[in-house]
Amino acid sequence: MKKSILFLAGMLALSCGSSKIDESVTLQSEEAVQFDRNLMEVPKKASDLEGISPSQFANAEQVGVMMNFLASDDLQGRDTGSEGIDKAATYIEDIFSKNNVKPYFDTYRDELSNYDQPAFNVVGVVEGNDASLKDEFIIVGAHYDHIGLIAEENGDKIANGANDNAAGTTTVLELARYFGKENTNKRSILFVLFSAEEKGLLGSKHLAQKLKDQNLNLYTMINYEMVGVPLVAKDYLAYLTGYEASNMAEVINSYASEKFAGFLPKAKEFNLFKRSDNYPFHEAFNVPSQTLCTFDFTNFDHYHKVGDEVSEMDFGHMANLINKSIPVLEGIANSSTKEIKYN
Repeated sequence: MKKSILFLAGMLALSCGSSKIDESVTLQSEEAVQFDRNLMEVPKKASDLEGISPSQFANAEQVGVMMNFLASDDLQGRDTGSEGIDKAATYIEDIFSKNNVKPYFDTYRDELSNYDQPAFNVVGVVEGNDASLKDEFIIVGAHYDHIGLIAEENGDKIANGANDNAAGTTTVLELARYFGKENTNKRSILFVLFSAEEKGLLGSKHLAQKLKDQNLNLYTMINYEMVGVPLVAKDYLAYLTGYEASNMAEVINSYASEKFAGFLPKAKEFNLFKRSDNYPFHEAFNVPSQTLCTFDFTNFDHYHKVGDEVSEMDFGHMANLINKSIPVLEGIANSSTKEIKYN
């Protein structure tokens, strides 16, 4: 979300505590960089592993592997156009290719037309398994860029961007792994990792217009932003931006069989609906395009700072959110009609 959030959060003068992670699954930075690529294929089909169900697909260890790589110092904060973000893109492509997520275009890389140096989104697709519905698309997205190197603080100048937005990227990658392996979706799903979000939503603006020009039949777009730490004292798992604009929360909660998506007044006050990669799809397609987020201005103190490190993340929370997203996306992808509508 955009830099203006930092100013607004400061105006709130709210103190935050750090979320703790399970030290038993924390990986050292060197281990993260030298990641075990075999882990990208675990778990395999649920039927291949006794007792594994969609609700147990993601786990804290696997989330930790991805997070430790994507937010490692080696990637230097994943600034758009940098060597670090190129490494992140290669990592994403590798996960897609190993898990039956095909390139939507000629390659996974969708080069931006609105940025002054080489930059690209990474776009994969899991085709729907229903002859009638597979030409309708759902986009599941997150931005994988961050702000790179910033003013030094306590000897550190790398803005690692663990919560913003390695967390959203990891969530999308895990969902892509599930649907790539299981292919339980009747509608087709585009899994998109956007670049240049931090430059003004440029990656999503580029792709939204490109897909609109190609007459993509888009049903809905669901975006994951800053989901690395849990909400505090809320009766829902994540808040939905633009909550009152559509019935998306109602549909999400019906498929989750619990209150997954809720309303955060601050999200409305600061108009967060317009500040992440969902918004260009709303503008281009006028279909429900909204963001799920767990950063509420009180539970994370490192927005656009060098302190946005993996050590602040809660991998168990992230695995829980991923697992509870699976039946939600399956329900949305498999409904006989387009249930999600703007009010």
